[in-house]
Amino acid sequence: MSPLAADRFHAWSAQHYLLLAITAVGVVAAVLWGRSHRGTRGERTARRGLAVASLVVIVAMQVYWLTPGVRSMRNSWPLQLSDLADYTAVYALWTRGPRTSAFTYYVGLTLTLMAVVTPALTQPFPDPRWFGFWIRHIFVVWAAVYLVWGLGIRPTWRLYRTSVIAVLAWAVAAYTFNVLMGTNYGYLVDKPDTSTPLDLLGPWPWYVLAATATLLAVWAAILTLPWARPRGSRRGG
Repeated sequence: MSPLAADRFHAWSAQHYLLLAITAVGVVAAVLWGRSHRGTRGERTARRGLAVASLVVIVAMQVYWLTPGVRSMRNSWPLQLSDLADYTAVYALWTRGPRTSAFTYYVGLTLTLMAVVTPALTQPFPDPRWFGFWIRHIFVVWAAVYLVWGLGIRPTWRLYRTSVIAVLAWAVAAYTFNVLMGTNYGYLVDKPDTSTPLDLLGPWPWYVLAATATLLAVWAAILTLPWARPRGSRRGG
């Protein structure tokens, strides 16, 4: 039986392993591709071509989410943090901007990558929502490594602080919207229906606070500190 044949998506199924393998292969390819044209005349064309292709998918999925019969206040609006990362990735690719590149890197290699590994998804292939989930999430992971390891846009403590402020501002705005509209964007009000690492962090609001503290610590210790250390220290000298 084909790994794509199922009545609903199941995490850690053959289908999921196939998608994880595609993600991993694409990570290596994105880095190598970025390095092959970093600083050349072709870099701008490559970046912007990737940005346009991604934006087409994002807009197409947003239109689909807002069509009658699909539209829902609970999940049709681009208010998830991963939705924000979709747009910052496009902008970063188009402009090579350090702040949007850093935000894409931080969110893409933590929250978006976690969504790929532990997806809160039930729609089966070939449902449009299946395609939207996987294409958008995997793209952000690829864009993050392409920008940082491929094109050489390095994270700094200043960019870390900017990204932290952006995420906290998003959390306040999303939580306010959730309370006013009875929604749960960002899982700031309740945990997902499917099993995720949030299940290990206790009830609300403790899982929100613990997840936020863990996220910012990972951004600092794993995603910023190795770049911020003096070059001699990175070489062991």
